[in-house]
Amino acid sequence: QVQVAESGGGSVQAGGSLTLSCTPSSSADSSGGMGWFRQAPGKKREGVAAIDNNGRIGYEDSVKGRFTISKDNAKNTLYLQMHSLKPEDTATYYCGTPICVTAIQCLRVMTESHINWGQGTPVTVSS
Repeated sequence: QVQVAESGGGSVQAGGSLTLSCTPSSSADSSGGMGWFRQAPGKKREGVAAIDNNGRIGYEDSVKGRFTISKDNAKNTLYLQMHSLKPEDTATYYCGTPICVTAIQCLRVMTESHINWGQGTPVTVSS
């Protein structure tokens, strides 16, 4: 069951920017946290950024300083602003609503889970 809808992916050159959006469905449980993870072909999924219900934020080391996660509670929408994109950022990006307490836990849960909350949005960064 699709619980979130992601959008905003695309193709950019290295150094470019993209902003991803995620809107949970009414059936999604975001009482824990929300975040983004990615999976490139042939690679393990990787938690990228997360925000817990206390507003604490966590990032995977390789995106720190380049990606910014934010949540608009009025619109019930999660965003991921991505700047200074690199070819190694190429992946399908997924939004998740993991059961977690802290942002770091949210990252770990998304990394280790087999759940795909949505269909993802592809990001391709060319050199």
